[in-house]
Amino acid sequence: MIHLTPADYQTQPWKNGRGTTTELLHLTDPAGKTLLRLSRASVVEDGPFSFFPGIERNLTVLTGAGFRLTGPNLDLRCDPLVPVAFPGDVAVAATDTNGQPSDDFNVMTARHLPRPEVSVVRDQFLPAAGSLALYALGPCTVNAVPTATGDLLITTEPAHLSGDGFLIAVRYFGV
Repeated sequence: MIHLTPADYQTQPWKNGRGTTTELLHLTDPAGKTLLRLSRASVVEDGPFSFFPGIERNLTVLTGAGFRLTGPNLDLRCDPLVPVAFPGDVAVAATDTNGQPSDDFNVMTARHLPRPEVSVVRDQFLPAAGSLALYALGPCTVNAVPTATGDLLITTEPAHLSGDGFLIAVRYFGV
């Protein structure tokens, strides 16, 4: 199991230049193209999201009231702790932020890969299948390893989660 903490993450500007993201994990192919990227960012106002050709996205609001994602043939409500999937190469914008910032957890995967399964979990057993990334939203234990808020654990083994803290579980395949 790989255990990353906030000291391992990198903050960088958004692709569209309108904010910053904290990159937790970024896996690429030999040509440097993204296969999987996990990150955190804040949506502080209405405005466009960055455009990512060939990428599937999944967003989970962690704090704040949430917002809407709108674009051509797309109108999604992004509520706290409810994962929302959308294509990265559709021009979408955050709307209805109402001046209330929201922090979110982002999953990006190459379109040619199977879509990841993203869920909010707590105090349960997760069987082995593919790879599993677990992002701690509060203190908990994963396979007897204590985790703090903001820690990221990567495993291909079954995961026994215990404690009161919630985690974002990302099960991914083919990376």
